[in-house]
Amino acid sequence: MSVPVPPPVPGPSRRPAHPSVPAWSRRTFLTVTTAAASALALAPHAQAQSPIQAQPLAAAGDDEFEILRRRWVDLQLGSGYDAAAEPYASRLAETGALARDFRATMAPTATSLWPGYAFDPPAGITQSYSRLWTMTQAYLQDGTGLTGDPGLLDAVLRGLDHLAARVYHPGTTPYGNWWEWQIGSPRLLMDIVAALHPLLGADRIAAACAAVDHFVPDSVLGSYTGTSTGANRVDLCRSVAVRGVVGAAPAKLALARDALSPVFPYVSQGDGLYADGSFVQHTWVAYSGTYGQVMLDGLGRLFTLLAGSRWEVTDPKRQIILDSVEQAYAPLIYDGLMMDSVNGRAISRGYLASDERRIMRSDHFHGQGLIAAITLLAGGASPAERDRWHARVKGWIARDTVTPVLAARQFGVADLARLHAVADSPVPAAPEPTGHRLFPAMARAVHRRPGWAANVSMASDRITHYECGNGENPRGWHTGSGMLYWWAAGQGGQYTDWFWPTVDPYRLPGTTVSTKRLADRAGGEWGAPRPGTRWVGGVTDGEFAAIGQHLKGLGSTLQARKSWFCAADTVICLGAGITATDGVPVETVVDNRCLGENGTAAFTTGEGWAHLAGHGGWVFPGGADGSGGTEGLRTLREDRTGAWSDINTTSSTERRTRRYQTLWLDHGTDPADASYAYLLMPGASPRTLAARAADGHWLRILANDAGRQAVAVPSLGLTAANFWRAGTVDRLAVTAPASLLLRRTGGSAALWVSEPERSGRPFELTWDRPVRAVRAHDDTVEVLAAGTGGLRLRITPGTTGAGHHCALLL
Repeated sequence: MSVPVPPPVPGPSRRPAHPSVPAWSRRTFLTVTTAAASALALAPHAQAQSPIQAQPLAAAGDDEFEILRRRWVDLQLGSGYDAAAEPYASRLAETGALARDFRATMAPTATSLWPGYAFDPPAGITQSYSRLWTMTQAYLQDGTGLTGDPGLLDAVLRGLDHLAARVYHPGTTPYGNWWEWQIGSPRLLMDIVAALHPLLGADRIAAACAAVDHFVPDSVLGSYTGTSTGANRVDLCRSVAVRGVVGAAPAKLALARDALSPVFPYVSQGDGLYADGSFVQHTWVAYSGTYGQVMLDGLGRLFTLLAGSRWEVTDPKRQIILDSVEQAYAPLIYDGLMMDSVNGRAISRGYLASDERRIMRSDHFHGQGLIAAITLLAGGASPAERDRWHARVKGWIARDTVTPVLAARQFGVADLARLHAVADSPVPAAPEPTGHRLFPAMARAVHRRPGWAANVSMASDRITHYECGNGENPRGWHTGSGMLYWWAAGQGGQYTDWFWPTVDPYRLPGTTVSTKRLADRAGGEWGAPRPGTRWVGGVTDGEFAAIGQHLKGLGSTLQARKSWFCAADTVICLGAGITATDGVPVETVVDNRCLGENGTAAFTTGEGWAHLAGHGGWVFPGGADGSGGTEGLRTLREDRTGAWSDINTTSSTERRTRRYQTLWLDHGTDPADASYAYLLMPGASPRTLAARAADGHWLRILANDAGRQAVAVPSLGLTAANFWRAGTVDRLAVTAPASLLLRRTGGSAALWVSEPERSGRPFELTWDRPVRAVRAHDDTVEVLAAGTGGLRLRITPGTTGAGHHCALLL
């Protein structure tokens, strides 16, 4: 593709004439130009302000845009740290080394600024601005070895001029990926302009502003649709806001501030944050961990930038964003990692081929990005919120031993300074909480117990099986087929260490799959592969849960009903109605644990149980389906080799081998109404597993068929059931599909029920047991009868899949 070449950028002696850039006041111009001589406190480490909270905006004699610019530079480059101390010294030295190499290899041509980074595709433009930003940081920050180097500054200016002249200017019609033009490149360009503002000259600044105005016009923020939603909207607002700062354009700042407001309210469909804590991007994808992180980070920066100014974000719905830290994000962070079920296609990135720093983009990478974003957002929170968040952050910092947060290589010195300030604060570190969180709107669930956590990933007609696109994640086919992630003590790297490029994609833990071979990107890109099923979700009382998925296989005839009943030390896993006619075997993958390189963890089995040293184990009980014992269990220990480039065209071609311990149940070729039952017990010893397997009274499997799946654990006072259609189990009956949880303690009971299909149609529940009184109930629950003849309730469920509660005296 030919790239149009505009007239040369005017030299610094000529005044800008772009109509959208207002003429600067004399005071603004003097502030900017005199600052060049005094460096305008551009060495951020020398500033005394807090790295956590924004400083007051008012300052005698200062221009408001200049104050905002300084604040933005401080957010991006940091302050309050010692450049000679670790981890800052090594990070700054690395920045200097990269900048030195970039300067040496810059070779402008008509179609590129560096060899290998052509302007077509436009990712080469974004990568070029990224390198110029690294060079800018090396010039401005102490300790890089290039601080204040005039040759480096000259190289940055030449690079900016070349990009402005050759490709990133109003005369270019965008081609290729829209993101590079509207988010990737302008975000970096505006950071460079903000940081070097006193040294650029008015014409360069005007040219940069004109380019952003062209590629991110006001109309992009005019309606909350298409690609201008959720995290993308925040990124767009970020570039427009900084453009308003560097170009002294009040209208741009007002536009960016106002365009944030549609991001704040809860949504009921499509992109955004849901009242149940779900976060969805690309309409169908659970994305708390990547797009959610981008949104939270961007809002934290913009809230801080604009605080105290006439453009301060005062929309009261901004509190929804603050509430989301504890309701939407923290439940999915475990010992510093972000659960991969909400990282979308980013699970396939690993080592990006273009990343000179060679940073592993893993679950810990995404989790630490969120931890840094929460730390940043805390500057705009209430004191009580800030203390709670800092306690959580401090706990995550202390427990992440896989990739220590305070030295994480993804962070520049600004984020490191903010994180170290929290780590050094007097607030006590918070432990990982226990409890259960269900996210019906994105078909995810998290179960936490002392010393371990588990995460279930499902799919429905609302949430995709998987997302692929841009050459990423073409084999994530079965990640929504009931994948069961879990972490025991010391196993925080289970899905970090080259898991995704080496694991068998047909044998993901917890899934039930047809072994029919699938093509890369099967089902389509950008969340297109969605099964035509409605019953996905469950119910929880905040401690225990019943979760279920009506599974339809991707690209196959497979159907199954899968349930997970989450209790004290156990996830009880049931499957039923497993049917397919693909002419190939169907398997339920009990687990597939990565043992690392040449792992030697001992695997042992006993009567009805199996154990993997350092991880935990599984119990295979007898029950209603008669499938108890380990006779049908298949096991395999194998070494598997892969490269990140196998599952991502932009990633490293380096190949590594990892060892796996795989356990699965073979349902045979073309099964009809097959079933299974097993217990997952993270961290359990062989003795504990053997005792559980031998205890015929601990668990009662009440039903396991295509109509009902239900269990009772008498010692816990627990009865849990998933009704795939109207039916009865253990004296409990419903008139429509439902999920139910009953907890009994002494003479009282708590009943929770939901309608996972979310039709909104009222239904009835009866319990054939004497009830003395109904102590309390939700407004959505109507008591039709309660007495010696039993309990009869009418539930009006709404369409969110939420649980409805009733408290009883027996």
